[in-house]
Amino acid sequence: MNNTLRTLVAATLAVTAVTASWACTNLIVGKNASADGSTIITYAADSHTLYGDLRIQPAADHRPGEMRKIYDWDTGLYHGEIPEVPHTYQVVGNINEHQVTIGESTWGGRHELEAYTKDDIMDYGSLIYVTLQRAKTAREALTIMTDLIDKYGYNSEGESFSIGDPNEVWVMDVVSKGDKEKGAVWVAIRIPDDCIAGHANQARIHKFPLKDKQNCIYSKDVISFARKMGYFNGKDEDFDFQKAYAPADFGALRGCDARVWSYFNRFASGMDKYLPYINGKRGAEIMPLYVKPDRKISVREMQEMMRDHFEGTPFDMTQDPGAKMWYDVPYRWRPMSFTVDSVEYTQERAIATQQTGWVYVSQMRSWLPNPIGGVLWFGVDDANTAVFVPMYCCLKEAPKSYAPETADLYTLNWESAFWVNNFVANQAYNRYNQMIGDIRKVQRGIEDAWHNNQAAIEKQALALYNANPAEAVKFLNEYSTNQAQDATARYRKLGEYLLVKYLDGNIKKEKNGEFERNEAGQPVQPTFGGYNQEYFDAVARGSGDRLKVVEPEE
Repeated sequence: MNNTLRTLVAATLAVTAVTASWACTNLIVGKNASADGSTIITYAADSHTLYGDLRIQPAADHRPGEMRKIYDWDTGLYHGEIPEVPHTYQVVGNINEHQVTIGESTWGGRHELEAYTKDDIMDYGSLIYVTLQRAKTAREALTIMTDLIDKYGYNSEGESFSIGDPNEVWVMDVVSKGDKEKGAVWVAIRIPDDCIAGHANQARIHKFPLKDKQNCIYSKDVISFARKMGYFNGKDEDFDFQKAYAPADFGALRGCDARVWSYFNRFASGMDKYLPYINGKRGAEIMPLYVKPDRKISVREMQEMMRDHFEGTPFDMTQDPGAKMWYDVPYRWRPMSFTVDSVEYTQERAIATQQTGWVYVSQMRSWLPNPIGGVLWFGVDDANTAVFVPMYCCLKEAPKSYAPETADLYTLNWESAFWVNNFVANQAYNRYNQMIGDIRKVQRGIEDAWHNNQAAIEKQALALYNANPAEAVKFLNEYSTNQAQDATARYRKLGEYLLVKYLDGNIKKEKNGEFERNEAGQPVQPTFGGYNQEYFDAVARGSGDRLKVVEPEE
């Protein structure tokens, strides 16, 4: 779900294609809702089999009659081929050289629509990356995506797309017509400039304005196909896309829409009124596609939002019994539900999750030249512990630590940012409340420096651009590469520090920035990390008399 470092054959791409569907989160900020006037799209590509790297597809010219092979981005299966266009644009991850960004989240939809005809070629991943190579604006991207669906069919389940450029952002919900009819039905809505929106593995568009062609477009059969399938029988103006094609169950609301609710709740007041809906109460007021925030939101705040575990909400993952008995860890291993005494229970699913392959916050700015205006703040592994590196949309080559050839999911390499970030994160998962402060200190130090220096860096880049655009591109390429490599090196040092400090359940004492030693130079007695009272209470209740301390009988 990112693109290639250099021109590779499509078959090779298929082998390394990510499988992040079913678990992704997109958050959106309109240009008048952001602190600096940029549009913002965030995305976490979450998958248990995804290696996080940054792939770059260079711009290219194509001969008349040249074809592009389409391989499914989840399975690697060959679907067919489509004609190339004369020129394709450079793509860095999920942003192209014109600052167009596209993200996604998969929601499946009705089971009978999960099959496809033999003529359906375009899967969701191919739609994203073919479109990024061809579109200069978000509206053009929408036209390209829907034309591709009409001409070549749709070979994926229900999907939501975030599609943005420096001036506007859209959300599009798409679902296949099943194995009896080629193509898909869809609806796209422009997010108002002063609003925020999001989607997280559940269709988000309900009723939509049928006559507002400027801000809402849809397939001509989006309602008639629902009637044909028996999903809807009311008046056109009452049609609800989500209810027709992806009716929400408890899992879709609590496990998916709750993530969007948490985002809205952080920046807009009055979100408590949607809690009954999130908790699955029948007849509750539906959470809207977008809301107006109480204040303008910065890129830095969006990075922090991607680290959310519902802190401070009724779903706070640091406060439930699973966390309180184990170092306040806000993570839950799969499965997402479990049964006790014939009663089914759920585990929370937050925005930040352990199985993330890569994550980004895309910043798109209309007042700067494209090579400078488009920044993909890019991280690998869990957003909570990752660093968001500034990767400019003019980047020609991925930094070595983020390049796909450096490692993979089965090959640990200490030069790989993905593996170094996992080295840090997976230590914290075991003793979270003890380690997270040490991680935050390094993480925020790195990121704060980038954001504090951004204006100066871009001022220099702009001066170079005005004299010679190629020099600005070279400057930003060197900057992004150097920052990525430095951050990876610093994170490896962080991982080594955590291992030493917290070895064997102890916490080594520190003094003047070093581990403390006695007068003879030997380590002083460490602090014992131990457990909290909730843990002891649970052990005592569960062990009966087995662990009780009793005095020997006389």
